[in-house]
Amino acid sequence: MPADSHRTVSITRTSAGRYTAVNGRGGTIAFGTGDVDTFTPVELFLAAIGGCAAVDVDIFTTRRSEPDSFVVKVDGEKVRDEGGNRMEDLSVTFQLTFLQGEGGDAARVLLPEAVQRSHDRLCTVSRTVELGTPVNTLIES
Repeated sequence: MPADSHRTVSITRTSAGRYTAVNGRGGTIAFGTGDVDTFTPVELFLAAIGGCAAVDVDIFTTRRSEPDSFVVKVDGEKVRDEGGNRMEDLSVTFQLTFLQGEGGDAARVLLPEAVQRSHDRLCTVSRTVELGTPVNTLIES
């Protein structure tokens, strides 16, 4: 694998039920258990799916035209049963509009293909969810 393929995030507890994630470039995001306005891990998961797809679609469509509006909504049902906690019925909905004109028309025509390419091949997050991969847990002292 290429050296730039490795990704890592470090999570530090900042107080009861609150955490900060730091990526390898120094970016941070606070999250917690949902008792305040920070994102929960499940909401971050949904944001990761939608964000990954949004980036893909944005790259393709803005080559034709800047969007007039660009919203991606991600929904799902949190399930707790004998199989354990998980998300089901995930959906990603794109709500994009482009100005009238040649560029906007070209972006609108390209939009379905861009969404499909993201889903079928490009979005690392949703592809990982759909294909599945083991998650190894370790304890270091």
